[in-house]
Amino acid sequence: MPTFPYFSNFFSSLNKSIMHIAVAGNIGSGKTTLTRLLAKHFNWKPHYEEVEHNPYLDSFYEDMQRWSFNIQIFFLNSRFRQVMDIRNSGKDVIQDRTIYEDAHIFAANLYSMGLMETRDFENYQSLFELMTKFLQPPDLLIYLRASVPTLIRHIAKRNREFEQSISINYLTNLNERYEEWIKNYHEGKLLIIDTDNIELENPEDLSTVVDRIEASLNGLF
Repeated sequence: MPTFPYFSNFFSSLNKSIMHIAVAGNIGSGKTTLTRLLAKHFNWKPHYEEVEHNPYLDSFYEDMQRWSFNIQIFFLNSRFRQVMDIRNSGKDVIQDRTIYEDAHIFAANLYSMGLMETRDFENYQSLFELMTKFLQPPDLLIYLRASVPTLIRHIAKRNREFEQSISINYLTNLNERYEEWIKNYHEGKLLIIDTDNIELENPEDLSTVVDRIEASLNGLF
């Protein structure tokens, strides 16, 4: 009978007492910044979203309809491997974006906009549902809520060339889907942080965020 050591190690690690924190939010909401700052503060191992090494990203923003399925499959595969690595690591980890966002936000939005064919979307959803049967949700999900003007300001500030063609309508649609998803999120602890009136790099604002995270993890609210 064949054995699969990677999956065997993965399932045996589920009982290990590790902390898995995930940061969710729209493009430009501050996920990567908060992940970096919290990893340093709490000594958590950061797992970042694969942006610079994504072979489909430039092509996707140039022609979303042609590359929508390809890029979503890349993210789904990448995120699934991330969670497996997290549960195998034996370390407390903070993750930049979740596998749930890929399906509930980005793939669903592309499909509703007519940028992904029905057969591709159904295939994607079937694969997502199968994968998530093997996964545990994060111990704490931190959702960064941000208005579209805040998103645009952050996107302009980091000045990634492939993001300059993102439309306001696209960001607005994503925000609406995020709010709907968060409203129905019951997989685990949830902390919502409004980023419109804070600067995560500001020590005082970061201290407030840290206090709220510690209270959430300790069950104070």
